[in-house]
Amino acid sequence: MKVQEIFDFGTKLGVANDPRGSKAVKKHLDRISKAYEEMKPDEKKFFDTEKLTNPYPDCAVHVDDGKTEVKRVLAGIDINAAEILLASQLNERGKKIDLVIAHHPEGKALANLHEVMSMSVDVYEQMGVPVHIAEKIFEERVKEVGRGVHPINHNQAVDIAKLLNINFINTHTITDNMVDTFMRELLDKKAPETVGEIIKVLMEIPEYQQAKMWGAGPRIISGGPSHRTGKVLVEMTGGTNPSPKVYEQLSQYGISTVVGMHMRDDSMKQATEHHMNVIIAGHMPSDSLGMNLFLDELEKKGIEIVPCGGLVRVSRVKKSK
Repeated sequence: MKVQEIFDFGTKLGVANDPRGSKAVKKHLDRISKAYEEMKPDEKKFFDTEKLTNPYPDCAVHVDDGKTEVKRVLAGIDINAAEILLASQLNERGKKIDLVIAHHPEGKALANLHEVMSMSVDVYEQMGVPVHIAEKIFEERVKEVGRGVHPINHNQAVDIAKLLNINFINTHTITDNMVDTFMRELLDKKAPETVGEIIKVLMEIPEYQQAKMWGAGPRIISGGPSHRTGKVLVEMTGGTNPSPKVYEQLSQYGISTVVGMHMRDDSMKQATEHHMNVIIAGHMPSDSLGMNLFLDELEKKGIEIVPCGGLVRVSRVKKSK
């Protein structure tokens, strides 16, 4: 597989695991296409046409020589200048790295991070929150995140990759969608009745076991182990943390427990105030789980995985004896 083929393959997996459903993703792309068609020529020249086919603007191909057959990838949660230099060093030492895959966005994908957050509006509508309320709450938070990423040095790592001819992509929401599906299906299957039982389910997963040994494993930040779960919302995708205002609405419309990667203090206070249970599974192990599910699909195609950058690599590919 070449670089673009790997990215396109990842995008298909992201859509297949999108909590909105594939039809909603298509509607989203149709809206983008319509908006593009209605743009004036001066607006069109600044529009990234990749958004017409890629529903996740926080995922991107940053460097692609267009010819490399990828046999070995260097994959990590965070890929910065040091990891790009590591890939170059490995190349010089005879361990050829054909592609670097980051989870967290860099380059234009980082600048566009806030654009994927609108997907949560559809998710919360599915959970019972009226769409007009979800949209209004998210508008404010999307603007906040957009302002936050705007001044960042987006292209630092990308520039180094270009100079060193290192192929480079990132798969943020793609792999977040995959861990979101994995977690929802696991909790549906195990059907834990208490918050403490959810923790036990999480601790059956190798990525969380490793994180626990490092002091960053699953923890309850609102509620208690004996509290009943009620209706559970898995909050593992959507770009970044939503507005803290959403938890009042979630509680009002029947959500009792939230299982997420991470949560800001203002959100935790709102969830607690509205009597919700909150379990934080852990940021790095959750991101690792999503990445591993994607990397396993590459491994099945014969691609070797070299982990770095905070990735807790666990392969679920059955090896032939």
